[in-house]
Amino acid sequence: MILPAGYSDDARALWDAATALNRAAAAVSPSVARLPPLLFFTDPDRTSRPWETAARLPAGSGVVYRAFGAADAIQTGRRLREATRGAGVKLLVGRDADLAETLEADGLHLPEREARQARSVGRAHPHWLLTAAWHGGRPMTEGLDALVLSPVFPAGGASAVKPALGVAEFGRWIQDVDLPVYALGGIRPDNVASLTGSGACGLAGVEAIQSAFRS
Repeated sequence: MILPAGYSDDARALWDAATALNRAAAAVSPSVARLPPLLFFTDPDRTSRPWETAARLPAGSGVVYRAFGAADAIQTGRRLREATRGAGVKLLVGRDADLAETLEADGLHLPEREARQARSVGRAHPHWLLTAAWHGGRPMTEGLDALVLSPVFPAGGASAVKPALGVAEFGRWIQDVDLPVYALGGIRPDNVASLTGSGACGLAGVEAIQSAFRS
């Protein structure tokens, strides 16, 4: 999909890179074609009014809603659900399966330490898209549709204290994994081209996506 007029150059750079990665990965593994090329991760502290960003995302993108126990989790989630439906964007909820059910979400994103729950979650919700974080070591893959590996580049938020993998190391890590893997952490319009040929199935980000797709 080519972005219509009205989007910034940064938005185009992110979307073009994400869709190119997705197409290349789908040529090797056709199941990748059902995955969103671009995942917008929300964060109560860093992504204010995330439903506004969600409404501007290209159709086929995804949002990972991380409420982190916020008091207004359901209210914000409902605004995100309305925005994502209107934009043709998938909505995944971070960790909280009950919240995902309440919001009629399209899937669940699990923390790395809870990735083993994917099998049971998948049995209860066979149509959900299931992803999990990955930060190192041998990942748990059973029951999952994709992993999100971070940080690829120097990142903010909780990943600020973790050393960046770099593109070459990212590519080496994912070679031995039998699942599609997203690149997360420090993703910016000016560095995404370096991920060409890395094997990533798409891009994931927080502030860079919010900034590029702001209303």
